[in-house]
Amino acid sequence: MNTLGINAAFHDSSACLVVDGNVVAAAEEERFTQIKHGKRPVPFSAWELPYHAIDYCLAEADLHIGDVDHVAYSFAPELLVNGSGMPREITLPLEPSAIRVANRAPWDALFLSYVVNAPRQLAGGVPHHLHRRLSTTSTPRWQWHYVSHHLAHQASAFLAAPFDDCAVLTIDGRGENTSTQYGAFRNGRYERLDDVPLPHSLGLFYEDVTRHLGFLHSSDEYKVMALASYGTPRFVDVLAEHVRWQGDGRYVVDTPPLASLCAPRAPGEPFLPVHADVAHAAQRVLEHTVLEIAKWLRTATGQRNLAMAGGVALNCVMNGKLREARVFDDIWVQPAAGDAGTALGAALWIDREARGGDAAPRRYTMRDAYLGPQYSPDEIEAALRHARVRYDTPDDLPDAIAKRLADDRIVGWFQGRMEFGPRALGARSILASPLSAAMQSRLNELKDREDFRPVAPAVLAEAAADWFEGCADSPYMLFVHRVPDDRRARIPAACHADGSARVQTVSRAANPLYHDLIDAFARRTGVPVVINTSFNTRGKPIVCTPRDALECFFTSPLDVLAIGPYMIEKTP
Repeated sequence: MNTLGINAAFHDSSACLVVDGNVVAAAEEERFTQIKHGKRPVPFSAWELPYHAIDYCLAEADLHIGDVDHVAYSFAPELLVNGSGMPREITLPLEPSAIRVANRAPWDALFLSYVVNAPRQLAGGVPHHLHRRLSTTSTPRWQWHYVSHHLAHQASAFLAAPFDDCAVLTIDGRGENTSTQYGAFRNGRYERLDDVPLPHSLGLFYEDVTRHLGFLHSSDEYKVMALASYGTPRFVDVLAEHVRWQGDGRYVVDTPPLASLCAPRAPGEPFLPVHADVAHAAQRVLEHTVLEIAKWLRTATGQRNLAMAGGVALNCVMNGKLREARVFDDIWVQPAAGDAGTALGAALWIDREARGGDAAPRRYTMRDAYLGPQYSPDEIEAALRHARVRYDTPDDLPDAIAKRLADDRIVGWFQGRMEFGPRALGARSILASPLSAAMQSRLNELKDREDFRPVAPAVLAEAAADWFEGCADSPYMLFVHRVPDDRRARIPAACHADGSARVQTVSRAANPLYHDLIDAFARRTGVPVVINTSFNTRGKPIVCTPRDALECFFTSPLDVLAIGPYMIEKTP
């Protein structure tokens, strides 16, 4: 049985393919189109299905759209019709400027019309004219399923987590009409416990702060998280008055008085201490509220483990504080926790339902996030020859790259299957040595990023606890750990201003070549840690193809490119 999951309603459009209960492939549309977050600059352009990601997922399994049994779309438009019933069909405008369709949805009718017509878009390729590539000569056999946004988030957590039983927490900006959902997964059965209705939203609260501080995109919340480390707590009490925990799983969010704290910062203006103070307050209020939620959820479910998803679950500082509080024995965050991961959750949920629901055996546990496309040495060499690039083929690539890292050269690392989710995890990464404090500013300059942005360490899993406090297993770079003072002196580029680091642990089982590289670097330097940041530059998604990697390499100050078995060097 083949189940295709699609996220297209909001940002981070994506697709996922589940075959007989196992995830075969998953990828974000942005990686193929090189349009950040997979959307053109029209908010929530739901008419753009992730055709390229769909095509990749099908190709990975050697399938055609006609071989798909179920399509799971991670948005349920009937939840927006205020009980008036779901219209069977709404005429599909072909342009965003077309006349709006009349219905009783509280959101923009045009948005809803595209969601309702998504089955026809997939079958016919409207409006992208890809039907010759995607459709069959006969009527598609697949069954279409709308899966609510937060159910898709929840399923992406508990159906992929390494737990048999767990509490489930998903927090983001918005779904159809909720922002937060609680559940429990016990003995193979899922129970939705409660949710928090819009307009109360921790995600939208943080998004308001993000916009007020002059960041251009609603997905720039991670920059606020980084800026928060430079601030003071002088505004915490002010913002806390507008985000109030009420108990029993409920919180209230009022419009925060951000203009009374500081004037809105225009993009490009300098960052002032007051901006860091606002960011600090928002981060502290978020952490406090989520900790209260976790305490309530532990009591309400009686579960010892917690699985999380939703965009707010990408806040690794919050995750670190939650883990330190020991409310739950263990916490697992789905690595594509943002909206891209709803394609995964929708596909896993519908696959499970089609195989018998609660009675269906669970067949999938996420072991790593390497679910995207990969390229053979022959395909990579063909791209190098086409670009007329001189390259070497080292006998021991990890050692050759480790030598260059030890010489303070910055390396583009393009190996194996691409990561699913927003973090580069050693497949499409920029790597550097952590030994010099100057490396952080070099990397921020290379990527044209704000000066306050940290870069993250990747450490051998077997050495993690020796270098980062309380760090045992963090393969997805979703938890922050404190760096002991003596270790901080050894790896200054890997540490944030507050002495913390967003850590990725690298095991040989998950990524043997990446592990070999860090191990080779450790043999040369005595430090089993390298800097890992995403292989892209400002405004661009992470690279996907060999061509993307070559373009990024030759248009940036990268020194070395390790692409498959090949190595390219610029003249020092």
